[in-house]
Amino acid sequence: QVQLVESGGGLVQPGGSLRLSCVASGIIFSRSAMDWYRQAPGKERELVARISSTGTKVYAESVKGRFTIFRDNAKSTMYLQMNSLKPEDTAVYYCHQMGYRAWGQGTQVTVSS
Repeated sequence: QVQLVESGGGLVQPGGSLRLSCVASGIIFSRSAMDWYRQAPGKERELVARISSTGTKVYAESVKGRFTIFRDNAKSTMYLQMNSLKPEDTAVYYCHQMGYRAWGQGTQVTVSS
């Protein structure tokens, strides 16, 4: 059974930082490309960042230079380091694995003063 569990969300002031984690089970994590998506109220879910099994990274234009995706295969965990956060980054952030069509439950990130 595939399971993705996110953590690390919260309330942060503009300009602050958060690190999200996604722990995967039930998949061969080291061979799996992994994604972070987000969904803001009233908006469609959008891809934030993707990391391939070999470590190649892709970012949405809106987060380039501020967010970093990385992984620890030994821990079957993916991370999203978010710096210089803006109010428009407020959303529920989801972990996703395309091949297994798996989604986590999401973690809320709120950027507000």
